[in-house]
Amino acid sequence: MTVTGSNIHASQVLELLKLEAEAITQAAHQLNPQEVDKAIALLMHCPGKVILTGVGKSGIVARKIAATLTSTRTLATYLHPCDALHGDFGIVTGDDVAIILSNSGETEEAVAMLPYLKHRQVPIIAILGNLNSTLARNANAVLDASVAKEACPLNLAPTASTTVAMAIGDALAMTLVQAKGLTPEDFALNHPAGRLGKRLTLKVADLMHSGAYNPTISPDSSWLEVVEKISQAGLGAVNAIDRDRRLLGIITDGDLRRAIQQTDPTELGKLYAGKIMTRNPSVVLPTDLAYDALQMMENRPSQISVLPVVDEDRICVGLIRLHDVVRSGL
Repeated sequence: MTVTGSNIHASQVLELLKLEAEAITQAAHQLNPQEVDKAIALLMHCPGKVILTGVGKSGIVARKIAATLTSTRTLATYLHPCDALHGDFGIVTGDDVAIILSNSGETEEAVAMLPYLKHRQVPIIAILGNLNSTLARNANAVLDASVAKEACPLNLAPTASTTVAMAIGDALAMTLVQAKGLTPEDFALNHPAGRLGKRLTLKVADLMHSGAYNPTISPDSSWLEVVEKISQAGLGAVNAIDRDRRLLGIITDGDLRRAIQQTDPTELGKLYAGKIMTRNPSVVLPTDLAYDALQMMENRPSQISVLPVVDEDRICVGLIRLHDVVRSGL
């Protein structure tokens, strides 16, 4: 790559990215497989929660790892060493596992926690850059996160070392995902506000118009009654049902307009709901995913904007609109 005055900074950024990438690659080679297996075993069989701790940049990385573990259904929390030593140790029990991050392995606040963790018989996983440190000697599993050089040009600011520590934390979390057999549905349970979470958890029942807000009409109602019912509900459609509330069909604004247009004005008095409705329409169940309802409305030669909702006995229990699904964020 030719370095000019206009791209010298871009060149530096790319080189530093390569340095951090190489540090992660090196970590993959230097990690002791036996220590990794110990760490995974401790986390897999942890009956309590995973306590992440660290100070400074290591603390920030610890928070991120705790968030990743929790979001993938491994209960975890971050505990600041100073807070722990001033009362918050009450959150720690003998059923927990601690993951301590420290590049030097000698961070004063982290080392000060060791006697109290051992007193509660809490297993310790250390992610550190110094295998000959106090933390390494007291840990049940030691994960080598040492780097040859920081990305910082002064070789001072934690950069490559924190990247490696975070990558190791991510690797542990994702290994647990596979070991526990986590499914997309499991993942979605902890991400209800995200698009993936909504697609996998939001049900038709959560969005449909039901009860008094479910517009229904009998098949022998006049077209004027259909107009009145659609106007009152404001949903652009009405469900046609029999005396047992079983669905017979659906009438949309479009169905009504076309029926009136195609009927001789002198015959409008004979136009009733049974003649206007679309019989045996596509339907969804309340337990169906709202995303599946969306796909049913959109993935067809002629799109529709409403669907009747029925139960297993075809009793009409509601109406769901394309607008309702889209507004939910799907």
